Order: sequence, then C-alpha cells, then structure tokens
Amino acid sequence: MKNLFKITFLLMSNLFMSLTISAQLPDPGFIIDEYTAIVMTDPQHDFLSPEGVAWDVVGKSVTENNTVENLESIFVLAKEHGIPVFVSPHYYYKHDHTWKFEGALEELMHHINMFDREDQLVVEGFEGSGADWLERYKKYIDQDYVTVASPHKIFGPEQNDLSLQLRKQKIDKVILCGMSGNLCVESHMRELIEDGFEVAVVGDATGSAQVPGFDGNAAAQTNFKMISSHVYSTKELENTLKSSKK
Repeated sequence: MKNLFKITFLLMSNLFMSLTISAQLPDPGFIIDEYTAIVMTDPQHDFLSPEGVAWDVVGKSVTENNTVENLESIFVLAKEHGIPVFVSPHYYYKHDHTWKFEGALEELMHHINMFDREDQLVVEGFEGSGADWLERYKKYIDQDYVTVASPHKIFGPEQNDLSLQLRKQKIDKVILCGMSGNLCVESHMRELIEDGFEVAVVGDATGSAQVPGFDGNAAAQTNFKMISSHVYSTKELENTLKSSKK
C-alpha cells in the first residue's frame, strides 16, 4: 500500500510539473540588427496631452507607464543607434465623418472629433490641434531618420502604406510602441506579424483606455506577451542597445 501511495504521489507530482511547465509562455527573443526599425503609432496630442480629447480615459495608463517620456527616450535611442523610425499617424478628414456604419470606438472617436483635420491638403488649423504631434516630439519627427507613413483609419495598418515603406527600406523586423496599446499598437502588431515581419513591443511605451469594467492596458500587455516575439521595457531596450555597441 505504501508503494502504491508513493507511485501515485510521484505520478501526480510529475503531472503537476508538466502542466506548470506547459502553461509558461516561451519568450522567443528578438535580435536587433540592420534590418530592424522602430514603428510608433499615434504620437499625437489627443492621446498624449492632458488637453487631448482622449486623456480622461487614457491618462491614467499613460501616466503610470511613463509613456510620454518613454516614447521620447525611444526617439533618442533610435538616433543614437542608427535605427530608422516609422510613424503611423491617425487622421480623420471631413469625408470620414460621412461613413454609414462604425464600430463602437470609431463612433466615439468621430463623436469627440478625435484626430480631425480639414482634408489631406489643408494644414490650416492643424498646428497645435489634437491631430498634431505632441510638441516635444516634433524635433525628432522632423529629422531624416524618421519616415511618416500615410494615416491609418481605424486601428491597423491595412489601409496605409506602412508595410510598403518598411519593405522599400528592406526592413523585416519591427519594434512597436505608441498609442493606444490595445487598439492601434496591438492591431499593428497583429497585421505586421501576419505580413511576415518579426515584431517586438515596448510595453511601457504604450498606454490604453481604462474605464469601469474594462482595462485596455491589461488586455494589451497580455496580448503583447502572447503574440509578439519579445516585450521590452524602455530600460531593457536601452540596455540591449548599449550592450550591442560594445
């Protein structure tokens, strides 16, 4: 009877250990090389400024993640280490407000006039608007290591030229950051992976909406871990790049 108990105990212990090991997510890792670029989504006033129309729902996450400062650090790191940056912005023009159907957050964004511009060719009223870059980022975005893609319209890059711009520079690896984590960043992550890019995410260089009953930041961080090749912190990315120069 004692032997039977021991055998049963050992079998159960091995089963528990197997289940524990199989439940752990692997971290495939990500090697930064000359074919790597940084992709930043929506570094714009409406998401990242306390005066922006989305601040009431994203402000807590942006503040806790130190998103604004971390995105600036990523611009600086990109320049220091010769990594190209591609910005995928979000703009809505007058004709976008005539759409005949919308998802929940599309309707909300249009209702609060988020990222609104007159049209593609008119810049009057753009400076300092919710659609404009956050002021502290302009000195980086104006430099020649940054490419601004055409605007995405809902969440993902399926309808803009981001993939084309990356491919034309022979980029096949992407480090993602920006706003908002569970919408545009996650949608870009999913589509770029489906399009054959190797993708990592800087988790604390994103922020997401948090409203009663819904935590977009928790959802985003979970899916970043489950889907991307690696999730960096901004500090880890900095240390990785520094060590690669030695």
